[in-house]
Amino acid sequence: MLRLTQAVVVEGKYDQIKLSALLDATIIPVGGFRIYKDTETLELIRLLARTCGIIIATDSDAAGFQIRNFLKSAVTQGDIRHVYLPDVYGKERRKPTPSKEGKLGLEGMPEPLLLDLFQKAGADVSSAGKRRTPISKLDLYEDGLSGGPDSRQKRLRLLKELHLPEHLSTGAMLPVLNSLLTYDAYKTLIANL
Repeated sequence: MLRLTQAVVVEGKYDQIKLSALLDATIIPVGGFRIYKDTETLELIRLLARTCGIIIATDSDAAGFQIRNFLKSAVTQGDIRHVYLPDVYGKERRKPTPSKEGKLGLEGMPEPLLLDLFQKAGADVSSAGKRRTPISKLDLYEDGLSGGPDSRQKRLRLLKELHLPEHLSTGAMLPVLNSLLTYDAYKTLIANL
């Protein structure tokens, strides 16, 4: 498993599931063409590009390139890298028929190939040996961001302070916080809220 400092942007939830087994990273699915109207997710991607960097990994079909090109034009600042999948023809296991172009998407790619592609794209794995203290679900609970009567309001204040989307769920917020903040920076921010 590769531990990345950058966040990874993918087309959909099945791509996210596939990469979650290979990468220790924040993985943001854009929901296919929904990203065109999803300003909150786009702002999150821009923030991640500026703070920790992003790697865009979309399919090699026409739709994947259309989404990639939209993201390239919409996210212009920060560390932006690309993983380009080779044209591999076939059918994903969960689908009854091949895609329109007959190519495998990210979810159908062999795992060793994906790991190699991420390394060749310049994924920052240099911190793999340096395990920093992660922000945990228990921290969110103890700090009043989940499970309490005022948790929603506290979460909204934190999200606003970090310029993150207000609709980010607690589960989705955790890997983003770990990408953006060290444990100590998180604790300082919570103390000042």
